[in-house]
Amino acid sequence: MRLFNAWEMGQDQTKQQIEKGLHLYQSNQTEKALRVWMRVLEKSADPAGRFRVLGCLITAHAEMGRYKDMLKFAVVQIDTARELEDADFLTESYLNLARSNEKLCEFQKTISYCKTCLNMQGTTVSLQLNGQVSLSMGNAFLGLSIFQKALECFEKALRYAHNNDDKMLECRVCCSLGNFYAQIKDYEKALFFPCKAAELVNDYGKGWSLKYRAMSQYHMAVAYRKLGRLADAMDCCEESMKIALQHGDRPLQALCLLCFADIHRSRKDVQTAFPRYDSSMSIMTEIGNRLGLIQVLLGVTKCWMIQKELDKALESIEKAQELAEGLGNKLGLLKLHCLCERIYRTKGQQRQLRDHVVKFHECVEEMELYCGMCGESIGEKNNQLQALPCSHFFHLKCLQTNGTRGCPNCRRLSVKPGYV
Repeated sequence: MRLFNAWEMGQDQTKQQIEKGLHLYQSNQTEKALRVWMRVLEKSADPAGRFRVLGCLITAHAEMGRYKDMLKFAVVQIDTARELEDADFLTESYLNLARSNEKLCEFQKTISYCKTCLNMQGTTVSLQLNGQVSLSMGNAFLGLSIFQKALECFEKALRYAHNNDDKMLECRVCCSLGNFYAQIKDYEKALFFPCKAAELVNDYGKGWSLKYRAMSQYHMAVAYRKLGRLADAMDCCEESMKIALQHGDRPLQALCLLCFADIHRSRKDVQTAFPRYDSSMSIMTEIGNRLGLIQVLLGVTKCWMIQKELDKALESIEKAQELAEGLGNKLGLLKLHCLCERIYRTKGQQRQLRDHVVKFHECVEEMELYCGMCGESIGEKNNQLQALPCSHFFHLKCLQTNGTRGCPNCRRLSVKPGYV
């Protein structure tokens, strides 16, 4: 009986210390919270308590951009879940492992771990995580520029969010959909989805972390910038940056700096853009966001092109190409070939120009970035797009003209437009 009481007391103490850490963390005393949780991890003999505190450490390190530490704790959490012999704990730990790899831009590993989660036979708790699993998998497919599969995953995640009335998940999916449509240049949808996320924050987010507001504002800023509404973009980005600085959110700070730089570049204010690109690049390098680094280098390249410093532009392209090839980011490669085409046309170097024209079209074919109805490219300029239930997407005007009885790409019957 004494042993049982001592074990129960240990559980209570572990729970109290975890709650103490959460209170400190929510009060922006992050380092103190981490010290409390690390002490629990070192001293607690309760596997369930250890599992929970590892979850806290994973979340905290994710928000600080310490992705390698996040991965380290995720691996320990899997061992703890196996010790507990609980399918729900194991599903959650594999999801954290998937997320860690997603943050480190290891997209193939992310997809593999997400599939492991979906194949596990847990209880209702595990099934409720499937929406988050689908979201992480969608982000990974988007990182690899596999757009149809990314959209399919986002649609599933949104369906899980609606079925479970999970407004936080819905908010995160809307931000990812904003990113998706920004990449394929449907800027109306790129703005619509983060605006929807911001509405969710306003309506339901009283007790939520401010990171949800910050992320929706950031994605709105990106869309506004692409639509040429630079004052609106600046306002949203400033609000997002303010929250990121208050909470020590290094990944979001890097994204905001990139957005600020892009806004100044859009105004042709290259001298103001360059130092912001440099600051963003410094944080992206520190945290390991290689996908973000490609975007920074694309912006830097365009600045050099504005200044007609074409050799310096080519140096930036070379660095970005190495990163894009390493990640398998095909859209990044396509954009780089497009910039090279413009540079070599200006230089009058016909052989290099032809090489990049060929490679550009190979990327378009590989990503299926063309409308299956009219044959014109998608993602070259701002166009309204519409997805069918099979997650293939087309020009909206083509669907309105030709109807949606069947998908030209996969021949699947369709009687209505897709969910997103």
